[in-house]
Amino acid sequence: MQGRLRSMRGFTLIELMIALAIVAISAAIAIPTYINYSIRAYYTEIVLAAEPYKLGVTLCYQYTLTLTGCSGGSNQVPSNTTTATSTIRRIRTTNGVITVTPAITHGIVRADTYILTPTIVNAKLVWTASGGGVTKGYVK
Repeated sequence: MQGRLRSMRGFTLIELMIALAIVAISAAIAIPTYINYSIRAYYTEIVLAAEPYKLGVTLCYQYTLTLTGCSGGSNQVPSNTTTATSTIRRIRTTNGVITVTPAITHGIVRADTYILTPTIVNAKLVWTASGGGVTKGYVK
């Protein structure tokens, strides 16, 4: 009977401390990864908001064969937006360069801009993404 009681005792303090350490290390790795993943998912909305403007600049270039004048509200380019939404504060297009300024939400700040710059290469537009969001790795 006494042997049976010994086998039914709980965990030792060392075993509990090891289990707690494993959980703490896992959380220290998982939480920042999840936060970064979440921000990148919300930043996708900012990238997608630039697509109609990108198409408009491409059409403008095809019609005019220059990027000069491919600005918001002219030559097939959608008008610049100044009305803020839940994720976008402003979208501005000037001579083909598209700048999306995000709203402050979900860990994204206004400095996390998304800028698309077209370059003419062999009569085609090649787009380069830059800005604070690209620097922080929210988009590639």
